[in-house]
Amino acid sequence: MQNKKKFELWTIVSIVFFLLFMLILVYPMFGILKESLFDKEGALTLGNFAKFFSKKYYTSTIINSFKVTIAVTLVSLLIGIPLSYFYSFYRLRGAKLIFIVSILCCMSAPFLGALAWIMLLGRNGVVTKFFLNIFGIKLGSIYGFNGILLVQALKYFPLVFIYMNGAFRNIDNTLLEASANMGCTGIRRFFKIVLQLSMPTVLAASLMVFMRAFADFGTPMIIGEGYRTFPVEIYSQYLGENGRDYGFAAAISIIAILITALVFFLQQWATGKFKFSINALHPVEKKEARGIRGFLMHLYAYVLIFVGFAPNLYIIYLSFVNSDGAVFKTGFSLNNYRLAAKKLLVRSINNTLFLGVASLLIIIVFAVIVAYLVVRRPSPVNHAIDTMAMLPYIMPGAVVGIALVMAFGSKPFALTGTMAIMILNLVVRRMPYTIRSATACLMQISPSIEEASISLGASKAKTFSLITVPMMSSGIISGAILSWVSIVTELSGSIILYNNKTITLTMSTYVQINRGNYGTACAFAAILTAFTIISLLVYIKASKNEDDIRL
Repeated sequence: MQNKKKFELWTIVSIVFFLLFMLILVYPMFGILKESLFDKEGALTLGNFAKFFSKKYYTSTIINSFKVTIAVTLVSLLIGIPLSYFYSFYRLRGAKLIFIVSILCCMSAPFLGALAWIMLLGRNGVVTKFFLNIFGIKLGSIYGFNGILLVQALKYFPLVFIYMNGAFRNIDNTLLEASANMGCTGIRRFFKIVLQLSMPTVLAASLMVFMRAFADFGTPMIIGEGYRTFPVEIYSQYLGENGRDYGFAAAISIIAILITALVFFLQQWATGKFKFSINALHPVEKKEARGIRGFLMHLYAYVLIFVGFAPNLYIIYLSFVNSDGAVFKTGFSLNNYRLAAKKLLVRSINNTLFLGVASLLIIIVFAVIVAYLVVRRPSPVNHAIDTMAMLPYIMPGAVVGIALVMAFGSKPFALTGTMAIMILNLVVRRMPYTIRSATACLMQISPSIEEASISLGASKAKTFSLITVPMMSSGIISGAILSWVSIVTELSGSIILYNNKTITLTMSTYVQINRGNYGTACAFAAILTAFTIISLLVYIKASKNEDDIRL
């Protein structure tokens, strides 16, 4: 009777979470679908979709997004895989610094790189003026396709670096020795053996880069100029200066969901073609990086991470350069920070902390329960919960923001403009990170430990709270820190939902950039970067093995 009661308790939990996720994840998607398919009179229509596909102006945004996103993915792979190979197979001096700085490159808000590169290579950028005044050389434009590619590739190559570290570490050294005995060495061995064994991870890293680059709103909005991408078009139709067209914005959102879902399933299919297991009984032993080859490896690694992190350093530097908020002058001062204080700085920091902490607490609770349901109590309902939780992973942030407004912007909810809808957006968008990390951690814990606790007289509830959850702590903390950094740097969904009362550091930075107040924007951005650095240090401290970091 006791066991039946406990079983019914978890069944109730499953049903509650299933209904909750239907409300906050599935219901908003149906709201978008309804808005896209029905006109104001309630009649079924495909006019919004016909409008999109009948005009080259709109369809070109898809082509533009695919062009730049595929280019970003390829460039990220081309520069990230060699860096990871050098890091994993050779003893590089300053390896830990390379690792930490690489992580910082991809943990900052995407559009901060766009701001920095405009200040460096824009029409009036420092580097642009230097080459023009000293050498008479006019550099090419940083705006448009080239600018988006530069900013996103330098931001996302660390994702490839981190993913490939784990793959290379799992390769058994005996396979490499066997290939060497058969005459397969050097570059040939890298492509024939190392890369083939790592192909599932290459595909996973490609998907991660593709999804993030495709959904990025801030970078193309700031540096894209005439090169319009899909997320920017969604935002423009929903909150455009030329009027709002909710039905058309909803139709574009549905197209975005279908495209990203298709890419996701193609990646899953491709990964299945390379499905195999490796037991690294003899892990790869790192070699000394010596001679000219070692010099080139170190040069490549140091130059790459410096160029990747230089924008962050330059923004911090500019935040202390004297300015009137828009125009930089000579000398150093704290004037940018004083001006930022008059532009809702304190409120932005308070809101960032409040929204971050509140959202993170909810995410942790959800992640622990969902992970336990999926791993320890598998059932069709619990797998459906897990699937629903991953929906935001394949959706651009602007789509999630629009969906939440349409679902909860009117009675009986009427959450628009409140902290509640901001928290809901952050929870929905950033929950998958912690759920995946907690689930992976729990799968590695033997159920026999919990069974032993119960056999010694502990209740299932006590075992769950005092045994299971503490054992999951490393996965929970790792996922939570990733969720935290994503929350702090969130832009694409928040830009649809925020107002002056709920503004965050990221939104304040973006607003100041749009207004041309670059000095003030740098002050906001420097504080945002400090948040990111502190978060990373906590993350590394919480991770037993820094190479196990999953983004």
